Amino acid sequence: MKINEENINITKASGLKVPFNKGKLKQSLMRSGANSEQADEVVSEVMEMLVEGMSTRKIYKTAFRLLRNVSRPMAARYKLKHAIMELGPSGFPFEQFVAELLKHKGYKTQVGVIVKGHCVNHEVDVIAEKDKHHFMIECKFHNRQGYSSDVKIPLYIQSRFLDVETSWKQLDGHAEKFHQGWVVTNTRFSEDAAQYGRCMNMNLVGWDYPKNNGLKDWIDGSGLHPVTCLTTLTQKEKQQLLDRKIVLCKTMHHNHALLESIGIKQPRLQKVMEECSALCEIFSKTISL
Repeated sequence: MKINEENINITKASGLKVPFNKGKLKQSLMRSGANSEQADEVVSEVMEMLVEGMSTRKIYKTAFRLLRNVSRPMAARYKLKHAIMELGPSGFPFEQFVAELLKHKGYKTQVGVIVKGHCVNHEVDVIAEKDKHHFMIECKFHNRQGYSSDVKIPLYIQSRFLDVETSWKQLDGHAEKFHQGWVVTNTRFSEDAAQYGRCMNMNLVGWDYPKNNGLKDWIDGSGLHPVTCLTTLTQKEKQQLLDRKIVLCKTMHHNHALLESIGIKQPRLQKVMEECSALCEIFSKTISL
């Protein structure tokens, strides 16, 4: 007897079981550029293979494979969250990526800076400045799902920030500036961490926190996709680009020499370039809707 899909529970990366939501799956597919008909077709095929307790990872891999058969650029956008987790194994590419997103917002940024605090020196992941705003940003990168940054993270960062802020305020022209400590992560914050951040006037940015202004929204709003999104590149080739401090698809746009430098030749080189171009085109069409 066929199981009613509405009664099927699926297992999240955290181990939590939740009811399968086909509307949420369709929304994520359409956000990737699929039209309603294309999304419905993928959702229908996913639902055909659903079983009780199936992992969200398996559902994602199935939906990704089906969407890739429709359009590689759409699949590239659909795998965004997983692509961010491929910005490793060190956290430095993620720090670069965050800095690029902030540049798009008009900030002047520095990555991996040693800053003199009032008491000790601190290595700061990203410093961002714009107008009279000056931010010290710690980036917390995780390469697995289900991870949540607990309250110890903002507690630690806030103590470092206060030491740096004391020193910053002594600089010429900084007495009237607004200084703030940030924590940016590609996963989530625990409720205690979020509550502490609000209480201490910190800026905590997670994958989907705060609502409508999380990391996912930053990426969707900028169209800046990481090279790890590309389905036409191998894992080795992606890592070679990251090792060269290339984190954005945009950087490779029309840059044949860059791809040739890591051994990609025609005709596959053209396929990579086409995916890069189409990915930007899908983004432009999406934000114009």
